[in-house]
Amino acid sequence: MYDDAFRIRPVSQLHGTIEIKGAKNSVLKLMAATLLAPGTHVLENVPRIADVTIMSDLLRSMGVEVSEVIDGRLSITVPREDQITPRAPYELVEKIRASIVVLGPLVSRYRRAEVSMPGGDDFGHRPIDFHLNALETLGANFEASHGYISATTPGLLGTRVVLEFPSHTATDNVLMASVLAKGITIIENAAREPEVIDLAAMLSAMGAKIHGAGTSRIEVEGVDQLQPVTHRVVADRVEAATMAAAVGITTGSLELVGAPVSYMDMVLEKLGQIGLEITKTSNGLHVSCFDRLKAIDVATLPYPGVATDYKPFIVTMLTLADGVSIVTENLFSGRFKYVDELRRMGADIRTEGHHAVIRGVPRLSGAQVKGSDIRAAAALALAGMAAEGETILSGASHIERGYEDFADRLRSVGADIERL
Repeated sequence: MYDDAFRIRPVSQLHGTIEIKGAKNSVLKLMAATLLAPGTHVLENVPRIADVTIMSDLLRSMGVEVSEVIDGRLSITVPREDQITPRAPYELVEKIRASIVVLGPLVSRYRRAEVSMPGGDDFGHRPIDFHLNALETLGANFEASHGYISATTPGLLGTRVVLEFPSHTATDNVLMASVLAKGITIIENAAREPEVIDLAAMLSAMGAKIHGAGTSRIEVEGVDQLQPVTHRVVADRVEAATMAAAVGITTGSLELVGAPVSYMDMVLEKLGQIGLEITKTSNGLHVSCFDRLKAIDVATLPYPGVATDYKPFIVTMLTLADGVSIVTENLFSGRFKYVDELRRMGADIRTEGHHAVIRGVPRLSGAQVKGSDIRAAAALALAGMAAEGETILSGASHIERGYEDFADRLRSVGADIERL
């Protein structure tokens, strides 16, 4: 009956050390970037998660050799142009939205691509118009039919690309497309996320000429060819925030080894306001909490603001805080779907449009709940760790898309959680 579920029981406190893995939101783009250069690439600090498996299968379907992840290492061997089938099929693309980032490198190096319309998490409409409009500016031509996007180009040409919104994946797509385009490309209103910086670092090591990654204006001078590289994936800031939130929800203290502190300023400030004691260490972060949490107001914004991926954890923490909080979602219209599940656990939350008004309660109660996306499911798991009684969380496979050994690692620091 519960073949895709976690059983979670309450714990008094968490104590111990958790090593933060490589970033899901970076590694998938880095895997796509290997399509830009023939030869064997090696990625290090790769998390063993379902999304990496799906992206590996997607690359294999095109003719790329991809190893299994062993000790965080992933080997990807890209053949010559005439041995690649630049087509991303529906049965793989519909599983993860990030797969749309194969479009840029395919169009750039192979000058043609056929990509299924992307799927992924269920939290509102997220158009890919930003991607297509930007790539058209560089000289790609698109046709859509039967659920696929077909792209052709006689060759991309550098130009000024203005993104309507600082979309992370659109920035990645344009960045990968422009490194082999002739001339200079200027990306205005670019996303500033650390994962964009990570992608630019790998592309630069491959021989690309990129300036300004991490700012809203990126300049790319096209080159004739790129070379395979070995690259270490940046640590996952969202996973670090998840484990910090676990401390706030259950109390206790954790060492988060490898947490990318320099990329977490805004969320750490908010977690501190909620009541967590956070100390930056030489290895990452030390997080502790032994008192009741405090109500605050939070609004999501593009980086360096509070990312929308952090919001489910913040909302879950605030359900137990002393006072009334207001959380505003400025990026994705459908990303309050998990609120109904928190209400089933006794949370006092009222939503109005893109606002959630949260009145903290002394405790939550265990219930049967369902996760609708990666972060929502993980947040509900944390809620179960502080709820009286037993919580059965269905949708465990969502968590496995973004977190390596989620239950085992939390059990190692005192959580009572098992995969059914």
